[in-house]
Amino acid sequence: MAAIMTAMRRTMSLLPLAGGLACAIVLLSPLAAQRPERAALAISGYTIDAELDPATHHIVAKAAVSFTAPENAELVSFGFHPALKVNKIADANGKLLTGDRSADGTIRVAPAIPFVRGKVEVWTFDYEGTITGAEDGPVEGLKLAAIQEPITYLLYAARWFPMTGYMTNRFTAEMHIRVPQGMRVLASGSKGGAKSITLASGKPGDQYDFNWARPGFPGTVIAGRFVAPVSSGPGNVKVYLTVSHQQAANDVAQTAAKQYDFFTDSFGEPETAHLNVVELPDDTLPAVWAPELAAILGSRMGDKSGVRLLANTIAHQWWGSEVSPRTLNDAWITNGMARYGELMYLEEDSGKGAMRTALQDVSAGALAYDTIPLSSAGRLSPFSPEFQSMTLEKGAMIFHMLRWELGDKAFLATLKGALSQFTDGSLRASDFAKVAEAQSQQQLTAFFAQWVDGTGAPQFTNKYAVYRLGNNKGFRTIGDIGQDLDLFRMPVELRVDTDGKTETQKVEVVGTNTQFIADTFGRPRHIAIDPQNWLLKSTPDLQVRIAILKGQQLVAQGDLAGALNEYQKALEANAQSSLASYRIGEVLFSQRNYQASVNAYRDSLRGDGEPRWTEVWSHIQLGKIFDLTGQRDRAVNEYRLAVQTNDNTQGAVNEARLYLQKPFKHPETE
Repeated sequence: MAAIMTAMRRTMSLLPLAGGLACAIVLLSPLAAQRPERAALAISGYTIDAELDPATHHIVAKAAVSFTAPENAELVSFGFHPALKVNKIADANGKLLTGDRSADGTIRVAPAIPFVRGKVEVWTFDYEGTITGAEDGPVEGLKLAAIQEPITYLLYAARWFPMTGYMTNRFTAEMHIRVPQGMRVLASGSKGGAKSITLASGKPGDQYDFNWARPGFPGTVIAGRFVAPVSSGPGNVKVYLTVSHQQAANDVAQTAAKQYDFFTDSFGEPETAHLNVVELPDDTLPAVWAPELAAILGSRMGDKSGVRLLANTIAHQWWGSEVSPRTLNDAWITNGMARYGELMYLEEDSGKGAMRTALQDVSAGALAYDTIPLSSAGRLSPFSPEFQSMTLEKGAMIFHMLRWELGDKAFLATLKGALSQFTDGSLRASDFAKVAEAQSQQQLTAFFAQWVDGTGAPQFTNKYAVYRLGNNKGFRTIGDIGQDLDLFRMPVELRVDTDGKTETQKVEVVGTNTQFIADTFGRPRHIAIDPQNWLLKSTPDLQVRIAILKGQQLVAQGDLAGALNEYQKALEANAQSSLASYRIGEVLFSQRNYQASVNAYRDSLRGDGEPRWTEVWSHIQLGKIFDLTGQRDRAVNEYRLAVQTNDNTQGAVNEARLYLQKPFKHPETE
């Protein structure tokens, strides 16, 4: 299985998934081992002193935690990384406290004296441990912390300090991080350069001090052997990369500065004018954010798909950092708007056509697990595919549809209004709805009831008859828009293509049947419902995309049999789907079932050719199989066919030329 997963990870890294969806799939892949715990206390702030030793993967830390607990609570629980050992816990009076730990690392502690309602308690945790990244972490299958060279990372989600209320409990943090000399530490609220110190080992080191005094999520620390930072424009956005990726620094700095300015214009001034874009090693999450921090994989820094990934990460400075969800049931607001911010930037940078193409994949993700309402998403693990698809993709589609319903001016005013009203705080879905109604002067109860409190999407049909009007006045089309959701109510665009001018109009669709009348001078040839794809709707093509998306997520989880089953569902819906056949081919290739894999790649080439990159990559994959089976002449022919497509998606032509020079071989890791 390890060999299969290695092959699949490599194969998937080559395949040109749509940028935002690609990063979503990697983020979604691991399932959490447990449901998110309910907060039994409210943590307001931390003072953390920590020394990191990458040579031994060791951390020694002390965290003073300020919190208020429910009155009469006999125990309070803190989430904690299971690889860390707590040496002692003391209250503000120095009294040692006792408690117990569960298998996932959660610490349950009893107070020395009963809690007083509203009183701020300060408990100090002394702890240490070894974190290589190979240990069991707080979330099964995810590597969220590693103390190593050349980049050490301690992510907020890793629970490397005692915490509660993931994504919802806002806190302040003063941190003092000591590292070996030459490492640079990046976190929220930097207080300047390094101070020279002597480490516990007696070796020279540096201390970096941070103080983020606004309630938020300043819990991520990244330390690395970064070269001098690169910036663009006024210099408030800095890029920190290692030597191996420094050639991408200038391009990344220009892109990040452009994205930062775009989001400032769209959303308003952020909490801080400073932003550090930081490289992550390729063994963790694709992207991470914290106040003043946007980190993405080094391998994505110079990649085109990394532009969207970076936009999504920077958008979290507003949607996630400046405002956060009150509960996980409200996470669609921040996750969804960060995803939609990514799409807004794509529209700004590459045009409306690029955005509409991206929305096809977002729509598939929105409906992939649409079995419970977004208003109940908090019952899911925040790292599960279901939670991620619902809050990211369906959340993004809700904002896209709200933009259609309100218009651009009122939509942007709603976003700025919500950020302004709830700065450094949290909000519920009902709070956001009130802001939208106030800014638009529209009644939006039906909208939010349909998309936040309900499930499903309409499947539209239209029936119509065309009548010629007398006296050369043209034609009148009388028709009926049908859909299958009884309570549905939204404006829908209707486009009438004629022999002459194309006519469009908005039709308020209410219930399962709505009549429309369209007068045109030219004879109508075709009538399209929602031609610009403003609405989330069910279509046969979307069902194919959903099945393929689920298959990709199962591949990432190592369930290859389940993935093949989903890809077969896609072929049942569209027997000509090149993408479904391609995905089947890659699973079979990873299992070294070469004959069946060849058949699947041939089917992909004979299919509908969507997306276009399936052609070039099918030829490359066929060439690899011929190389592995000792048929070099046939392999060379396939690589030449790949080059002739002139499609360099994800470096396809470059790879084909490489294998024209030398035969493909399985990586030694297999």
